[in-house]
Amino acid sequence: MMSTLPSLGFAGIGLMGLPMCRRLLAAGYPLTVWNRNPAKCAPLVEAGARQVATAAELCEYADVVMLCLADTAVVREVVFGAGGIAEGAKSGHLLVDFSSLEPTATREMAATLAEKTGMAWLDSPVSGGVVGAEAGSLAIMVGGEAADLQRVRAVLLNLGQRVTHMGGIGAGQVTKACNQMIVACNALVIAEVVALAEQAGVDASLIAEALAGGFADSKPLQILAPQMAESRFEPIKWHVRTLLKDLDTAVKFSREQGSATPISGLAAQLMRLHGAQGFLAQDPATLVQMYRAPESTD
Repeated sequence: MMSTLPSLGFAGIGLMGLPMCRRLLAAGYPLTVWNRNPAKCAPLVEAGARQVATAAELCEYADVVMLCLADTAVVREVVFGAGGIAEGAKSGHLLVDFSSLEPTATREMAATLAEKTGMAWLDSPVSGGVVGAEAGSLAIMVGGEAADLQRVRAVLLNLGQRVTHMGGIGAGQVTKACNQMIVACNALVIAEVVALAEQAGVDASLIAEALAGGFADSKPLQILAPQMAESRFEPIKWHVRTLLKDLDTAVKFSREQGSATPISGLAAQLMRLHGAQGFLAQDPATLVQMYRAPESTD
């Protein structure tokens, strides 16, 4: 049975990419991996993956190449730069991009890759964080041709509990931008709530439990509120810089579309302020620090 499974390539072995690759290996898929920092591939090689020296080489061993990279600039470099995927791609190959990128840039890159090599593109950003990647419970929102999605739907269902075809190329990225607008604004309000409860003498560690099942409940509330109340900022499961990047993407795209996003614009500025205070590489649970009253030095 294993021999009938498609061979996969994967570039980007980070917080999300590592557990996603582990799930693909556990499901029996032949997997070839590449990362800008080669050392991060070691756990996957130990688990049975093949490692290559360039992103282009992924196409030698896999017809389906997956990406989970930091941002638009990195994806562009990995696909079109020296030793990039475009150098090894050919017609019949399929690129599945789990990264969160600018929708307009995604459409442009997909068109360029198809024109130069014949390789198709699915933008397939995910939501659910590291916990979702480990559990295979990610929400995957996909843009691209329906036939291309059908080729890899069974693969994606090893990574996510739900795979939704949102439309043509870029539609997945638009949906992810909407997702991140909700998540980031929610995180900022949760930080305000925890800080207010503390200032008022209420046990903020009970907020998530008290609101569970009500209209204010959400996964971010259940995850972030206890962490914020306990000042439990490690281990880092995601980054402030990621939310800031996604908010900036959403605001830029909304401007291109002539759509007003004032709340998300404010959220981006607050996230930028927090990041500028040394928290860019920290967990968003640290947002509560922005609202807490400074401790007295008397």
